[in-house]
Amino acid sequence: MSAERGTDAARLIGIVEQFRRQSILVLGDFVADEFIFGEISRVSREAPVLILRRREMHTLPGGGANAANNLADLGARVHPVATVGDDAAGDALAEYFRGKKVDASGLVRKNGWTTPAKTRFLAGWPHTAQQQVLRVDREPDGLGDSMIEALVRNARERLNDVSAVLISDYGYGSATPEIVTSIRGRHRWTRPVTLDSRYRLHEYARLDLTAATPNEAEIEAAHNAKIGGDAAKLDAFARRTMARLSLSALVATRGRHGMTVFERGRAPQPLAVFGSDQAVDVTGAGDTVIAAFTLALAAGASVLQAARIANCAGGIVVMKRGTATVTREELIAAIRSDAESRRAEAEDGDAK
Repeated sequence: MSAERGTDAARLIGIVEQFRRQSILVLGDFVADEFIFGEISRVSREAPVLILRRREMHTLPGGGANAANNLADLGARVHPVATVGDDAAGDALAEYFRGKKVDASGLVRKNGWTTPAKTRFLAGWPHTAQQQVLRVDREPDGLGDSMIEALVRNARERLNDVSAVLISDYGYGSATPEIVTSIRGRHRWTRPVTLDSRYRLHEYARLDLTAATPNEAEIEAAHNAKIGGDAAKLDAFARRTMARLSLSALVATRGRHGMTVFERGRAPQPLAVFGSDQAVDVTGAGDTVIAAFTLALAAGASVLQAARIANCAGGIVVMKRGTATVTREELIAAIRSDAESRRAEAEDGDAK
């Protein structure tokens, strides 16, 4: 049995080592995740609120940009297609990806359009951990016809050169079902296409997608019903979503309960959370999961193998603070560690 586990881990590592040979098109809503750090100086005389003495600010890719960032750190060649404004947040995102040598020519820049941004204020006393005390979101108006046409054109120009397509829909207009329909045209996809949609999972029906990676709350919202830890309900809702979207697979992420993998004609496969179930920060974990899952499918993994790799990636990233990524080296080390832990548990069980 231990030899089988070693062989299985070797297969997963072999898949991860193929990541650098993959090219992924990311159609998504790019978000600027801004973190403002400061120290609490005193309580204001104007109102019963804390005064934060600003120390520093960091801007990191969020939303679909975080998925693209994870793909880059996992070694893939990334082709992002998204809308950003001509504001400071848009400049920061474009500059960030240029600094990582990611081709940013697929980004559509629009004068007067607001780049989606989530500004988190983190405060603390000297020598204490920083805690989030406030979040302020900046959201754009809808996209014009010319912006949508540019997104479709940019995606189509890159489509033949990629091994998979990742759709990251955060509701800001760059990755709508209508845009995906226009990109696909009358032809079927010839490569894996994965979906992460925050608010309109069921609107992607009849688009010939391969798989989706919703979290449990998104599945509940799509079916307007609570799952409440009921495995039978989760199974029923997941199967309905798969049927409605004609998906080959669905991976339901469930926080500290890990994830459950659904495939056509197969029993659901639960995967226990990798690592600790006490997450440090879950910000952007879903982006990491779909990035690793998509990349693994592109590298030739089965759905279950891809989900296991994504499960490890998600377990790593939730132990990091802020919007974070996973590297290929970290992922390989995690797969080895997981195999060793399972081997030790099996040997302990045999000894008893």
